[in-house]
Amino acid sequence: MSQARPVYNFNNIIVRTPSTTVVNGLRADDRGNPTYEGVKAEHDTYIAAMKDAGVKVTVLPALEAFPDSIFVEDPALVFTEGAILLRPGAATRVKETIEIEPTLRAMFETVLDLPGTGLADGGDVLTTRESVMIGLSARTDKVGAEALQACLDKLGRKSEIVATPEGVLHFKTDCSLLDEETVLSTARLAKSGVFDRFKQVIIPEGEEPAANALRVNDVVMVGSDFPRTIEMLDKLGYKVVPMKTTEIGKIDAGLSCMSLRWFSNTL
Repeated sequence: MSQARPVYNFNNIIVRTPSTTVVNGLRADDRGNPTYEGVKAEHDTYIAAMKDAGVKVTVLPALEAFPDSIFVEDPALVFTEGAILLRPGAATRVKETIEIEPTLRAMFETVLDLPGTGLADGGDVLTTRESVMIGLSARTDKVGAEALQACLDKLGRKSEIVATPEGVLHFKTDCSLLDEETVLSTARLAKSGVFDRFKQVIIPEGEEPAANALRVNDVVMVGSDFPRTIEMLDKLGYKVVPMKTTEIGKIDAGLSCMSLRWFSNTL
């Protein structure tokens, strides 16, 4: 597998239009329901930002039966080498994999099914230059993580299983990749030592949800509700694109979970 291209270099993404039922999406911390109009507006802005960043956007139709289906990253993973169909850890989301499967089989020559009965969410997976990090969480168990490792091995990708702090929904709730050598992390996740081989930029106290930023080509997308994080990254020389995530955030979501991203050599 060639590593010449940065892992945050993408030319293709898949997103799904939010359903009107998105207001009933899962959440661990109830901060009130989002509005459909608010979520749709934030999603539209997200798509526009992705196009500005230089990617081709495939927009899938809304799935009214699945309130959380806007978060396409959880039921699948995509790479230049192929796609992996996952088994989400929330019972109400398991069938989302069936819904996205035809699209992935049409777009990828290689599509792997997660073997066994274990659970794995894409929100627990952080791709770095050295390896694919799989975080154990309430949504990804050890059996699922090991099954995912087997799939990644078939794609020629190295992987490692790491721990997610207690009470954190997904591994990437607390971290994101800023560049090949640098990770943006909450203090609680950094303390675990999982990023000791990286340069680490720690989120200012009180802005922990900002850790789910998203590097796409030359820009770093960050929730606009987190001004200290934006200022910090700006001073470090990153090209920051503030993104409204107020409504999406009410259902425990961030920027990474709203798209499947990869670099296609055939585009």
